[in-house]
Amino acid sequence: MKKLSIGIVGLPNVGKSTLFKLLTDQEVNIANYPFCTIDPNIGIVTVPDARLDALAAISSSKKTVPAVVEFCDIAGLVKGAAAGEGLGNKFLSHIRDVSAILMVLRCFGGTEITHVEDSVDPLRDMDIIHAELALKDLETVMKRLESAGGEARSGKKDAVFLIELLTKVKARLSAGEDIRAFADEPEIRNLELLSAKKQIYLLNGETADVPATLTERLSALGASYVVADLSGAGATHALGDLIREAYRTLNLISFFTTGEDETRAWTIPKGAKAPEAAGAIHGDFEQKFIRAEVVATDSLLEAGGWTQAKAKGKMRLEGKDYVVADGDVMVIRHG
Repeated sequence: MKKLSIGIVGLPNVGKSTLFKLLTDQEVNIANYPFCTIDPNIGIVTVPDARLDALAAISSSKKTVPAVVEFCDIAGLVKGAAAGEGLGNKFLSHIRDVSAILMVLRCFGGTEITHVEDSVDPLRDMDIIHAELALKDLETVMKRLESAGGEARSGKKDAVFLIELLTKVKARLSAGEDIRAFADEPEIRNLELLSAKKQIYLLNGETADVPATLTERLSALGASYVVADLSGAGATHALGDLIREAYRTLNLISFFTTGEDETRAWTIPKGAKAPEAAGAIHGDFEQKFIRAEVVATDSLLEAGGWTQAKAKGKMRLEGKDYVVADGDVMVIRHG
């Protein structure tokens, strides 16, 4: 299974490595020239969650363990990457390895940091990145269309549907249109198309630096974005919002276990059932799951503890078909 990770993507010198350093507090190579980052830096980032600290306090826990997201700082992309410019295919292969894309767009002005396109224009930069991803995807789709044609001629039943699907995706890519509507189709998912990945945006600059045309375009795309001046004092607060947004973009939620020894946030996909949540704690628990005792975090905090919540009727017994909600506090019973 592919790691649930966010790839930090953008043109050179837009703030990708600075963002990575702020997110992970790691020392990475930051310099004022393109392709400073060649091999992707990978860091594990904790997800800020006030609920975790509140639960740890109410349980007098000795240890607190937060949820995490993996961020991958990928080398800067330039126009022509799909044809091999810059780091070209190496860059694009690194994007293929991540689950979602965090696109950093430079909105701040000034000339002390060079821009690979010689001017600051975040809309143009976004179009360059989208175009390079689409060109690479078009190459992938064309190859698959060619092989699907051979499958159709040999009488394979699903080949006709596949050709129709790929033709639609090809038309959208050629027109520069969004293909994420096709992302859940098994054949498209198997192709790992770069343009089909979920995307969020970091607009690097002050709010006043961000053009209205950019936010209007992002809103039209239904894209999530966070504005943060990565060189400013308020960057840390904005990054908390960004990390939480990354977690949501990966379609993840947290449930909690809490006690004197430890309060921990466990990560599961949204829509997971109780046995899968049990398996996140220990592999054997999923197979040997019997039931779960469940209290919502708000109810537990309001009651003042597990015993009090149980006495007030806030604790529920849930079976194998229970879909875990974000913020559930759980005790797993297993064989």
